[in-house]
Amino acid sequence: MTANKPMIIAHRGAKGMSPENTLGAFKLGLEQGCEGIELDVHLSADGELVVIHDHTLDRTTDRQGAIAEKTLAEIKEADAGSWYSEAYKGEKVPTLAEVFDLVPASVMINIEIKAPGNGMEQKLADFLSERGRIDNVVTSSFDHKSVRRLKLIEPKAKIGLLYANNLLDPTAYARSFDVEVYSLHPHFRAIDAEDVAKAVENGLKVYPYTANEVHDFKELNEKGVSGIITDFPGRLKEWLQGGAAE
Repeated sequence: MTANKPMIIAHRGAKGMSPENTLGAFKLGLEQGCEGIELDVHLSADGELVVIHDHTLDRTTDRQGAIAEKTLAEIKEADAGSWYSEAYKGEKVPTLAEVFDLVPASVMINIEIKAPGNGMEQKLADFLSERGRIDNVVTSSFDHKSVRRLKLIEPKAKIGLLYANNLLDPTAYARSFDVEVYSLHPHFRAIDAEDVAKAVENGLKVYPYTANEVHDFKELNEKGVSGIITDFPGRLKEWLQGGAAE
């Protein structure tokens, strides 16, 4: 194992062992020793920041319909845990505020914007400012114009670029922005050691997603990544401590 010790970032909470993007999943991630939480945000019809991956309730709750067309009260009627297991029956779709209330300030939160525009960036900037946790929050998106808008609204915000393609020069791309980019969030198979080294040398954090197997942890660690986004934070922690078979 190299001297590098990547941050353990729980993907949608401990997604591999609990219903994603629920308080139960985030609690489990914290119990398993994660140092960061990754989650997804949408705006409800009444402008509330809600934590859910899809644009609809259909896959991860017992209700149906578009998030953007439901009020927070309507979204809260949904059961977001029973689909996963009876043990999580009654879990609700949390608000971003509820997650911030749960997660200690020492734990990094990576917010992924899933539905850019419609005031999302302003709402998120206001929320982060009100919460006073800008320093330990990274906002990422596959929509790079969205995170740029956030940075222009709130210059202290840290922004990350999500991408799935093997870019020619990720660092040069990040540095082409007219605002400061904090981190790269590549698919874990879409970045090589040279990319990581150049990014880190240029002050960028590198947080690949979503690696779940020990051999992938090992490979990413050897590349020198800053953190690993995983569905199994406990598994990653065990491996980093030398307790997992390689």
